[in-house]
Amino acid sequence: MTSVTEASTLSSAEAIRARRKARLAQALNRTAATLQIVGFGWLSPLLRMAAGDSPRQQGRELWQQMGVPLTALMLFVAAWAWLAPQVNTSLGAIPGPAQVWEQVGNLRADHQAERAKEAAFYDRQAKRNAELLAKDPAAEVKTRPYAGKPTYLDQILTSLKTVFTGFLLGALVAVPLGVACGLSRTVNAAMNPLIQLFKPVSPLAWLPLVTMVVSATVSSDNPTFEKSFLTSAITVTLCSLWPTLINTAVGVSSIDKDLMNVGKVLQLSGPTMVRRLVLPSALPYIFTGLRLSLGVGWMVLIAAEMLAQNPGLGKFVWDEFQNGSSNSLARIMVAVFTIGLIGFLLDRVMLAFQAAVSHTGTR
Repeated sequence: MTSVTEASTLSSAEAIRARRKARLAQALNRTAATLQIVGFGWLSPLLRMAAGDSPRQQGRELWQQMGVPLTALMLFVAAWAWLAPQVNTSLGAIPGPAQVWEQVGNLRADHQAERAKEAAFYDRQAKRNAELLAKDPAAEVKTRPYAGKPTYLDQILTSLKTVFTGFLLGALVAVPLGVACGLSRTVNAAMNPLIQLFKPVSPLAWLPLVTMVVSATVSSDNPTFEKSFLTSAITVTLCSLWPTLINTAVGVSSIDKDLMNVGKVLQLSGPTMVRRLVLPSALPYIFTGLRLSLGVGWMVLIAAEMLAQNPGLGKFVWDEFQNGSSNSLARIMVAVFTIGLIGFLLDRVMLAFQAAVSHTGTR
């Protein structure tokens, strides 16, 4: 009897351990999916190792996800450091990794120095106004904004604000038009020639037209938005809306006809059918288009800012090119890596947002 009881106890304990192990595996799978989306998939093997999973198997997975990319990056940096001094330009040799990293520190120091100047300016202004009010409480004091030059970090923020403005304007136009094209063959036939005509147009061709339109319509001395900002944002809109429009139309037209027939049987209104059936079914296509549009918009923005003189990264690159100092090439390369890194992060943000609002087999 005792042996039967002990066997039953052991069996119960093994079942509990099995359930715990299954729950842990499920939690690790969800965590791994999230980490993969945000670009930290290499942490998954470490978590599995800590949970007691096969060290050899997870070691191979860690090497694949982290070791190989790091090795490729180190080889790239080594090749860059070796080849750069051998290429001479009118401004000297191409800067290597050390010179570029030095300029990262210099740009950061410039930002801190400019912020210190700004704080000192507002302190002096507040002190002066306080003295005026102490002498005459009815005195009219003025608070003037700091007019110092934008720093590199300020220019990054300006570029992000511009690209998101243009991207959102493009999405607001592209998604409804894409839905209409996917639902109606007539609308699709009408829009298709326009899409094929305007989709290949370069931002350099749009920019003069946009500049003239903005200059003609924005005539206030103190507009809410600067002309250069509007010119860059509208150019981004005109160049980036096409991937979203096309992918939305393809996604809507690919919806199962039986699903649409169910909506008709239930006598759903047009807006309700679009909200409850069409958009959820086409969401993966829509987000694919949005990710492509954001990438296109970010590339277009740099060229637009160069010519429109919007104080963002494009203007920074152009100013350094025109400056022609010994540090210009290194600073331009800092901007190149910044543009690439931000482009990658923007894509990760869109992918994470898609995962948050979409349903998958694991969520």
